[in-house]
Amino acid sequence: MRDNPAYRNVPLAIGGSSDRRGVISTCNYQARQFGVRSAMATAHALKLCPDLVLAPGRMQLYSEISAQIRDIFRRYTDKIEPLSLDEAYLDVSDCTLFSGSATLIAEDIRRAIFTETQLTASAGVAPCKFVAKIASDENKPNGICVVTPETLDAFVVKLPLGKIPGVGKVTQAKLADLGLYSCADVRHYPFDDLIKRFGKFGPIIWDRSHGVDERNLSTERRRKSVGVERTMAEDIHSEQACIDMIDSLFPMLEKRLTKSGATIQSQGIKLKFDDFQQTTVEHKCQLLDKDYFLKLLTEGLSRQAGRGIRLVGLHVGLADPQKDQQLAFSFTSA
Repeated sequence: MRDNPAYRNVPLAIGGSSDRRGVISTCNYQARQFGVRSAMATAHALKLCPDLVLAPGRMQLYSEISAQIRDIFRRYTDKIEPLSLDEAYLDVSDCTLFSGSATLIAEDIRRAIFTETQLTASAGVAPCKFVAKIASDENKPNGICVVTPETLDAFVVKLPLGKIPGVGKVTQAKLADLGLYSCADVRHYPFDDLIKRFGKFGPIIWDRSHGVDERNLSTERRRKSVGVERTMAEDIHSEQACIDMIDSLFPMLEKRLTKSGATIQSQGIKLKFDDFQQTTVEHKCQLLDKDYFLKLLTEGLSRQAGRGIRLVGLHVGLADPQKDQQLAFSFTSA
């Protein structure tokens, strides 16, 4: 949209393909008004928005702009945890600019991003990581949300539990079955029962519902997995067709793993069926082995139930992933 005026006032999506077998990488806010979302099948996106304009991705440019924005961040702090090309957490506790005001620092960073890249950015300012993340989504696009220590409890208590990172649709449904819909509900629920029902995730739900997040900043992030996948032009149905796809994908995975220099701790295979449901089979192993993917394929195909297969993916889990830690505020550019 920045580089092509013709894209600025139309519903626009990045990715997909002309044969409609692709998947949307991202889309602008005009497209989102029709229900288009990232990771959505192109065919479905076009049903929701027949006038949707598809544009190819430009990953090299995105990487260059991401590095440019990262350079802007470094003017304020060297404590940066990138989450993706366009999102990062910053700890500005030691920044002396603007008398140490995180709000004024965030506004100045947003101004610098727009001045130097002509891109807008949204920011969340908060005393802890998960609240900063949620706050950064509150006033998109091109907005800021500030949660001070004094307003933290009031902000958190009314949050829907689905806002807590890690609470997906399945966990949210289980919580709803217990009558738990908001952080306020969790505060009145017995802690021990929460542990019994949700195991190790129970204390996290409890802490987040009370506005507690003691994770520290991580400035060095290591990849947790390496993978390759392919969406077929036409659905495949047979085991041999899947084996042929593994034979095609394996050299690409092997090359990426060698480039990463990492040690593997698991292998996995992903199958997406013609109804867009997907299944993943992953088991621990220490050496990359193509034949092991064939064993995983057998288990995956046992869930096929006569459906066609539109995507096959291979991935490996990497050893010693970095642990999540705490930050001061979150930025998202758009």
